[in-house]
Amino acid sequence: MTKQELYKKACMLPLLPGVYIIRDKTDTIIYIGKAKRLRIRVSQYFREGVPHDAKVTQMINHAFAFDVIVCQSEFEALVLEASQIKAHTPKYNILLKDDKGYHYIRVGGGEYGKITACHQPQKDGARYLGPYISGYVVKQTVDEVNKVFLLPTCNRNFPQEIGKQRPCLNYHIKQCMAPCSGKISPQEYAEALEEAVSFLKGSSANIQKILTQKMMQAAEAMQYEKAARYRDRIRAIQGLAENQKVVSIRYEEEDVIALVQSSVKCCAVVLQFRDYRLVDKEYFMLDELSEFAQNASLTDSKEQAVEPMMQELRTQFVLRYYDMKQQVPKAVVLDGPPSCQQELEEYLCQKAQRSVQLLLPQKGDQMKLLQMAKENASQQIAEQTRRTSREISALDELARLLGLHQVPNYIEAYDISNIGSETIVAGMVVFEGGRPLKGAYRKFSVRSVVGKPDDYASMREVLTRRLERYEQHKQEGVGFGRLPDLILLDGGRGHVAAVKPLVRQMGFDIPIFGMAKDDRHRTRTIATEDGELSVSSFRAAFDLLTSIQDEVHRFSIGYSRSKHASRAMESVLRSVEGIGEKRAKNLFLRFRTLKAMEAATVEQLEETPGMTHLTALNLYRYLHENDGQKRTRCKMSGWH
Repeated sequence: MTKQELYKKACMLPLLPGVYIIRDKTDTIIYIGKAKRLRIRVSQYFREGVPHDAKVTQMINHAFAFDVIVCQSEFEALVLEASQIKAHTPKYNILLKDDKGYHYIRVGGGEYGKITACHQPQKDGARYLGPYISGYVVKQTVDEVNKVFLLPTCNRNFPQEIGKQRPCLNYHIKQCMAPCSGKISPQEYAEALEEAVSFLKGSSANIQKILTQKMMQAAEAMQYEKAARYRDRIRAIQGLAENQKVVSIRYEEEDVIALVQSSVKCCAVVLQFRDYRLVDKEYFMLDELSEFAQNASLTDSKEQAVEPMMQELRTQFVLRYYDMKQQVPKAVVLDGPPSCQQELEEYLCQKAQRSVQLLLPQKGDQMKLLQMAKENASQQIAEQTRRTSREISALDELARLLGLHQVPNYIEAYDISNIGSETIVAGMVVFEGGRPLKGAYRKFSVRSVVGKPDDYASMREVLTRRLERYEQHKQEGVGFGRLPDLILLDGGRGHVAAVKPLVRQMGFDIPIFGMAKDDRHRTRTIATEDGELSVSSFRAAFDLLTSIQDEVHRFSIGYSRSKHASRAMESVLRSVEGIGEKRAKNLFLRFRTLKAMEAATVEQLEETPGMTHLTALNLYRYLHENDGQKRTRCKMSGWH
């Protein structure tokens, strides 16, 4: 079927929830999705004029037919979609993609087995715990459990080397029981090793009970040294548990899930807590971000579509993540609402065969855990995009704060600066990926505003000229030939109200916001057409906005002063015989300051384009013979 035929077929679908299955010419299933309203969702793929990213476009190009399964509820569609994806593994349904190796904890065999971290299990008679995603967590866990249970970490082989060397430093600082001394029997060592393995499997509370019983029994039998060893081990376990509680964990077992998006990537991080301890961390780079953004809503503007997109992405991630897991924890903490919270919670309860709580904290310790997960996700994106995690977090926060369709990777900011009515200018600065892109900065001299300064009219002129330049240079794709993801104006609601309708009339759908300052000249709020948004609770976004506002103000005021100095200098220089407007402008461009011009020789003045020897001589005499009068005129005009 052609794309037009597929669109006509899609327009005949019902406005009911269900699952759609897209096939290629060989009748192979290439994509499976769910929809609240089948007609709206499926028709988006085949409607002319609807933009798609490269991946979705490729999928549509291979689409030859589709089927739908109408469901009674969105929950039924949710579960059916998951089962169909698992059964058919379509080519374009790769959401949870990770290219990481897995890590294991190795428990050596023999009388004196050691606990170590490794990448791959071997057929060597040892026991292996895992797999774990995070190599850092595995190494940290192995180090801690060896210290708690006083197990050796050296390269000595036991029992072959028992008694051949003195105990090492770890024994003297009470971090090893020193089987090399020959004072530890194989039975005692095996007991400690099994306790450590039980602890690694998440039985911390149970191990403490067993050790307490053994300590009491040893004390009653007057085996005080043995009782002391059990006591020290219990204290070490308790201390380790306290150290691993970064914040108070409310549930014995829970997963904390956070999603962070940049302009080109989206990362999901899962922090796994078991027995009130952080036991593992997983992260996934999500490839279907644009797909969800596109299908979030056709009617949403770029400033409204981000939340439906992120809600849908959370739902899909949680659904597919736990579909590939054997167990579901008692609580799942999310950094925001999913698209169908009730149905998702019902699915998790069915998967676990017990109650599962889906939590959306807004403050407190659980919110601190989410922040930790977000920082980890930002770090993963930063490693792949060569950006800092703070820049990633700032852009992600800014997108959430402003409700943007996507992370604003390319931001343009504008500020009007004027000294009187004669020198009205504007500065445009560009931030790409959270960093200044100085090569894209631009300056504007306002032409249409004459007489009393009018910031609103000036801003309209500047934005009009900038967007007209886009039409002239869009084939180049750089500079004025590139449209921003976000426009920020140094001003309040009035600036936004003056510019936004104009931009829409020109046919551009670019998010536009104002930056209002407080008494300390820091970004206080973000201005919209309807009101203001507080940025106080978005620290990373606040710092980024402040740096953008400071930079655009510095750039525009610098141009304004330069422009004013140029006019003042030209005015003074034009009083010299033989110097007109063109020569005065050339002199300013060459020397910039009065001091530099005074230090120049007649020959150097003559080298300025358009200058003659006689005119250069007249200027030299003026600068040195009329010093007092000249300085007074320059001071009055503001040129130094």
